[in-house]
Amino acid sequence: MEFTEAYKQTGPCCFSPNARYIAVAVDYRLVIRDTLSFRVVQLFSCLDKISYIEWALDSEYILCGLYKRPMIQAWSLTQPEWTCKIDEGPAGIAYARWSPDSRHILTTSEFQLRLTVWSLVNTACVHVQWPKHASKGVSFTKDGKFAAICTRRDCKDYINLLSCHSWEIMGVFAVDTLDLADLEWSPDDSAIVIWDSPLEYKVLIYSPDGRCLFKYQAYESGLGVKSVSWSPCGQFLAVGSYDQMLRVLNHLTWKTFAEFMHLSTVRAPCCAAVFKEVDEPLQLDMSELCLDDDFMRGSDAPEGHFKVRYEVMEVPITLPFQKPPADKPNPKQGIGLLSWSNDSQFICTRNDSMPTALWIWDIRHLELAAILVQKDPIRAAVWDPICTRLVLCTGSSHLYMWTASGAYCVSNPLPQFSITDLKWNRDGSCLLLKDKESFCCAAVPLLPESSDYSSDD
Repeated sequence: MEFTEAYKQTGPCCFSPNARYIAVAVDYRLVIRDTLSFRVVQLFSCLDKISYIEWALDSEYILCGLYKRPMIQAWSLTQPEWTCKIDEGPAGIAYARWSPDSRHILTTSEFQLRLTVWSLVNTACVHVQWPKHASKGVSFTKDGKFAAICTRRDCKDYINLLSCHSWEIMGVFAVDTLDLADLEWSPDDSAIVIWDSPLEYKVLIYSPDGRCLFKYQAYESGLGVKSVSWSPCGQFLAVGSYDQMLRVLNHLTWKTFAEFMHLSTVRAPCCAAVFKEVDEPLQLDMSELCLDDDFMRGSDAPEGHFKVRYEVMEVPITLPFQKPPADKPNPKQGIGLLSWSNDSQFICTRNDSMPTALWIWDIRHLELAAILVQKDPIRAAVWDPICTRLVLCTGSSHLYMWTASGAYCVSNPLPQFSITDLKWNRDGSCLLLKDKESFCCAAVPLLPESSDYSSDD
């Protein structure tokens, strides 16, 4: 892998949907770089520090959330002189997002008083009263024709279906939830999944006309659903719960066909490969070096003195486990991270009470494929959008990768660069790596059909 030099950032960074540009927030400036040459192609100055950025799907426009104002500014890459500013006045702006047609911006006011659709074509706006959430509770169909928006009035949750062409309300129906957490259209746009707050385990499947197709409730007592994700193929729905289990439903009968437990002790007959991160001291020939006593009494070894590698462990093995305190809210337990591979064959999970372990499940064979045991808690894990390759980071200076052929570690050559977050470019050619105050990119080679990797790759 090849790494770029480090560039400054003070906030969000993201690739454009067409994979040609990187948008970077540097205080009040929005910097647009070319992904191949990394030269600055556009530089926009906002009125305040940038808290949030989002590309339009056509990669022509980009919005910046200035939530301290609160205000939204939008810019055009093809017409640098064009600009747009959205200010809701006393109502404020809690969140903003693009519509699928890249010509409308949806903003949610503070205290969820209303959701407003702003047109960039004719400056018209449409209001939807009482949205349930600021950053959640809105989902668009994959063809971009319809939007489902959660609203709440008279202590009851509703789904409003809007046309993304005219922004007229096509239908409204109540849903059987106590406190709706979120919703998401299925990849084939045939159904909407809705799940309740953690206080009640309830997953509901609705048709666009408001019929409840299925109600799923794994148990009644205890905290419920923590994460939900459709598989890219649309045939499976994965539900992660606070009981540390992953359940997978099929799209034909909506019945559960797989239940995966995350136990702290892995025993036979488990056939999964268990990879544990271990330190590998550098082998230095110091026979001809002469060091004085002051140096020998010096400070700790410099950062990067140790390499890391994966060591294949035998079962049984006990994973590091943290029991959450019973007297504090939002316990760190349950399936907090849940992500499908691009071909829907694998799904990776993290049980938050075992934050250093990443579980990879094989849906085709309904078995555990691998466990990656890290030294530090896992910050992010993302799948390659093109092939079956998983990349994760833990806040260290290393990248960790898994494929069906094995797992391996990659060292970042930049000094004192701790990888706290990462994102794939849409074409799978490049990774964006974030440190606290800087970022870099790594060119990722295409994955051969069959290859064996080592820690030195």
